[in-house]
Amino acid sequence: MRTEHVLIIRFSALGDVAMTVPVVYSLAQQYPHVRFTVLSRGFARPLFEDLAHNVGFMEADLKNEYRGIKGLNALYRRLTAKHFTAIADLHHVLRSDYLRTRFNLGRYRVEHIDKHRKGRNQLTRSNNKIMVQQPTSFQNYADVFDRLGYPVKVDFHSIFPAEGGDLTLLPEGFQEKPSHQYWIGIAPFAAHEGKIYPLPLMRQVIEQLLEHHPHARIFFFGGGKKEFEVFDEWENSFPQCANASKQLGGLRQEMILMSHLDVMVSMDSGNMHLASLTGIPVVSVWGATHPYAGFAGWGQSTDKFVQLDLPCRPCSIYGNKPCMRGDYACLQNISPDMIVEKVENIFNQL
Repeated sequence: MRTEHVLIIRFSALGDVAMTVPVVYSLAQQYPHVRFTVLSRGFARPLFEDLAHNVGFMEADLKNEYRGIKGLNALYRRLTAKHFTAIADLHHVLRSDYLRTRFNLGRYRVEHIDKHRKGRNQLTRSNNKIMVQQPTSFQNYADVFDRLGYPVKVDFHSIFPAEGGDLTLLPEGFQEKPSHQYWIGIAPFAAHEGKIYPLPLMRQVIEQLLEHHPHARIFFFGGGKKEFEVFDEWENSFPQCANASKQLGGLRQEMILMSHLDVMVSMDSGNMHLASLTGIPVVSVWGATHPYAGFAGWGQSTDKFVQLDLPCRPCSIYGNKPCMRGDYACLQNISPDMIVEKVENIFNQL
């Protein structure tokens, strides 16, 4: 009898792929006799390499090696050689739809994600919004496997052991955390302007946190030239701060450090999801988007969300639409005190 082998397709951005981790991990634990292979972009490999003994990873370079119809056909041929018994399309976009169609023609068991577009459209329309919590991405992913015949109870805490990742694998200066010292992560950037808290206000958050906790260390997360320029300026102004993304050796090391933070302050972004996968509390700041769309971090409760009730919110599922008011009041009107208060509440519970 053939070994059951499930292909899981999810390309997209890092945060979307990260949200598959709790579901894939739970499947691996609850179906130890089944092999699961995640097909995604190369940046996601560290999320799955050591997740479970029966979870594998395949990289698909869709911009070069597997570009266009010809490339997707080549990718399909490569995939069929793996003898999958079921296909879970967790993306449901043109590329994954094409692969799914080919698998369907080959008489594989195939299911795809329901994105609940009607409910999301009602949530983000300009008038007569229906403010109802939509199914989370985690539930949407789990539903795909239920339809494939693998019902799963999502039970996940962290990709690391209870004590966190191994700090000795990090460069000097990150290898030891004093017991009396708070470690705070700040990830102030996101893919779209509608999800980025104004940087002058975030600087005030840093000032207040260090005023309250002068011996704390603050680590910045986020890649790119623009981000590093901001981080360098803040690092020069506050000696307790360090640009973790610049000094560490990639995603795996960043997540090791995240697992030892007392709190992460993040936008609705990939870093919110990465930090959530390490089992730490995340204070998330929401502007144009809203947790009701189903994209909040794994295990993060509403008391850690920072957001304003405005009649125009949310105006977008992904934060990529221009502000209809023109002033991004959903972000500009969040005071630094609101964010600091959430952080202090977490510290008071430690």
